[in-house]
Amino acid sequence: MQPAWILVGLVVVTTFAGLVWRARNGAVRDVRAGFDDARLTSSELGADLGARATLVQFSSAFCAPCRATRVVLADVAGMVDGVAHVEIDAESHLDLVRRFDVMRTPTVFVLDAGGRVVKRASGAPRKSDVLAALGSAGV
Repeated sequence: MQPAWILVGLVVVTTFAGLVWRARNGAVRDVRAGFDDARLTSSELGADLGARATLVQFSSAFCAPCRATRVVLADVAGMVDGVAHVEIDAESHLDLVRRFDVMRTPTVFVLDAGGRVVKRASGAPRKSDVLAALGSAGV
């Protein structure tokens, strides 16, 4: 009888962990302490910053969610004046990956007009969440 309780406990724990992971996946959130004054420059990005905001996407070559994220961010950048979308290959920019603690791809940063990181998401964000992040960032 005891192995059955162990199995039930394992199912409950893994189900809970999966629900927590799913809820956090792609959620746009404020930057955590220590990164609240982090900035990216146009020379680091290899592209100009947007006049109002920049959506920075860290991607990797074989990342399927990165392709969907690219479409969402490009669509948002096309809808909102003054917003640029820049995609960075994480493998080619390990210095930025380490500096900004990028643990997975896609990771998305919302930068203000000055290049300061104001929001971030790990995983593929929804279009509505990106638009809301831009709104809360003052764009």
